Amino acid sequence: MSIDAPEQLEGLRRAGRLVAETLARLERAVAPGVTTAQLDALAAESFAAAGAHSGPIITYGYPGSICISLDDEIVHGVPGPRALREGQLVTLDVAAELGGYHADAAITAAVGEVSPQACNLVDAAELALAAGIGAARPGATLRDIGGAIERTVTAHGYTVFPALTGHGIGRAMHEEPTVYNWPARSATLPLEVGLVFTIEPMIGAGSPALRELDDGWTIATADGSLSAHAEHTVVIGPRGAEVLTARS
Repeated sequence: MSIDAPEQLEGLRRAGRLVAETLARLERAVAPGVTTAQLDALAAESFAAAGAHSGPIITYGYPGSICISLDDEIVHGVPGPRALREGQLVTLDVAAELGGYHADAAITAAVGEVSPQACNLVDAAELALAAGIGAARPGATLRDIGGAIERTVTAHGYTVFPALTGHGIGRAMHEEPTVYNWPARSATLPLEVGLVFTIEPMIGAGSPALRELDDGWTIATADGSLSAHAEHTVVIGPRGAEVLTARS
C-alpha cells in the first residue's frame, strides 16, 4: 500500500511493533527440545493478547499461526510435533493483522551451538537485509534493492532463490509490488514516500533450485543445503526506509 494519512502510518507501526515483540519472545524460547507447535502457540498467545490475527490464517487458511522452517526448509514450514535439536537453524516467520493493518518479519535463529558455516549463513542473510534496507530510499527503484541484496549474498559465497521474493503489504498480507532479491530488469518501480513493502532475502548455501514438501506448504532447497531468511516490513520516508518491524 501507499500511505496517504498519518493514521495509516500509526496503524502500520502498531502492527509492526506487535510482530517485532512476538519475534523477540519466540527467539528467547528457542532451545533444544522445544517443539515447533509450542513456538506456534506462543505466537498465537501474543496475537490474542493484542487483539490481532495471524496473517497466514486469515489470508490463506494456513495450518499454523506462523511459519516455522528448519535447516534446509526456506519458507512456509508448518508447525507441529517436531522438537528442535542442538545445532539446527530455525526460521521464524511472523505475519500479523492488527486493526486492519498487516506487518511481516522473519529471523533465522540458532538452536544452541551451531556450526561456523551456519552462523556465517545467518549473518549473510542479515547483512543482505541491511543492504536492501539501505538501498530503499526515494528516487531509487526496486531493482536497486535487489541489486544490493544479491551483491551482498554473492560476496559471502551464497545464493539467492530467484523464485522467492518480498512483497507489498499493508491492508492485505500480500500486495503489489514484487520485491526481488536480485536486480530484475522489470523491477523499475520508483520508490516514493509512503510505499510499504517487505524486504526479505532468502539465501542458501547450495543450489538455487527448490522443492515443495509433501505438506503442500513448505519450500526447501532441492539439494538439502542450509538456508536462512531475514525480513522486515518497511515504509519509504523522506530520507530513507523506516523499519516498521524493528526489534528493540
